[in-house]
Amino acid sequence: MPRILKPPRPTPPAALLKLMWLASPALPVGGFSYSEVLESAVEAGLVTNEVQAAEWVTDQLHLALSRSDLAVVHKAIGAWNRADLDSITALNNWVTTTRESSELRQQTQQMGRSLVEWLRNRDLSDERLALLAVLQPAPTWPVAFALAATQTGASPREALLAFAFGWAENMVQASLKAVPLGQSAGQRILAKLSDAIPACVDRAIALMDSERQAFAPMFAILSAQHETQYSRLFRS
Repeated sequence: MPRILKPPRPTPPAALLKLMWLASPALPVGGFSYSEVLESAVEAGLVTNEVQAAEWVTDQLHLALSRSDLAVVHKAIGAWNRADLDSITALNNWVTTTRESSELRQQTQQMGRSLVEWLRNRDLSDERLALLAVLQPAPTWPVAFALAATQTGASPREALLAFAFGWAENMVQASLKAVPLGQSAGQRILAKLSDAIPACVDRAIALMDSERQAFAPMFAILSAQHETQYSRLFRS
């Protein structure tokens, strides 16, 4: 007799709403002030229209975010749930040392610190928050997000989907300002990213620690150039 699989238990509405909150551009962590090198790509003439903007951010999703930050968030959620400070520290150090320019390092640390303050204003009862706050040289964004995600009660996969979608919305908004593009173009890019995100999340979950990587040479070069770019809208 074939085995009948039970459908997965639905995520409680409160957990879903908390994840939407974390993914919202309105979350006061400053994500809107970063283009993550897109502005430099525009300055270099590599991104000049909707098609190129969509290709740029989609490649970034596959080659950078999925193999690094999404994988870190997944590992960090497990470590926070186990209260494994050694693993948390190692993941935080990995994020810090793999940011290949000072502005990318400042971005992840500034957003991490801001999320710590937001979490403090919401709930002081979680003892893990004190551990996050004292990470050196600063808590990074993926590691801080992972702790916030554990507090929602949602599954790790749902947390990664929220993390990726929040990133996607910020990148689309950066595209609208930097290229520039219209709102309809932005929605088409967001639709393309949304279609690609689930598979990228599943790949990130499947990665072993030895497979996690942050190797995007052109991304690093453009970021270094952006640090001295004459006219800028964004901090990265």
